[in-house]
Amino acid sequence: MYQGKVNGCITWLLSQDREKLFEVKEHKEKRSLNANAYAWKLITEIANATRLSKEEVYLDMLKHYGQSEIVSVLSNIDVSGYFKYYEAIGTAKLQGKDFTHYKIYKGSSEYNTYEMSVLIDGIVHEAEQLDIQTLTPAELSRLKELWKP
Repeated sequence: MYQGKVNGCITWLLSQDREKLFEVKEHKEKRSLNANAYAWKLITEIANATRLSKEEVYLDMLKHYGQSEIVSVLSNIDVSGYFKYYEAIGTAKLQGKDFTHYKIYKGSSEYNTYEMSVLIDGIVHEAEQLDIQTLTPAELSRLKELWKP
C-alpha cells in the first residue's frame, strides 16, 4: 500500500500491474483511542447516574453533539437493517408514494478528530451537569492535543 500526496500516488500507480484493481481514498487522521476510551468511561458513569443503559446514553450524546444527515425512504421499507442510529422525523407524499424522513446519526467510530472533539466536549458537559468528575480543562486540553492531525 502506498500513502502520499497526489503526484507520488500517481507515480506509484503507474508502476503497478495494469490488471490490478486499486482503491484510492483521501487520508483522514484517526482520533486517539484515548478519546474513545474517555468518551465511553464518561458515558458509563452518566448511564449509572441516570439509570439508563450505556447504549441509550450514547445515542442521546450522538443526537445532541454528534454528526447526522436526513434521508427520505419509501415508507414501506424497513430501515433497521440499513442504519444503526436513527429516528423517524416526519412523512411526506410525493408522486403518490409515501416517504418517511429519518435523521441518521453517524457512529463515533466514523468521526474524524474534530468531530470526536466536539462529541467529547458535549459528553464532558453532560457529565459535569450530573456532578461526575471529569478531566480538568488543562488535562482535557492535553488530551485534545493528541487528536490534532
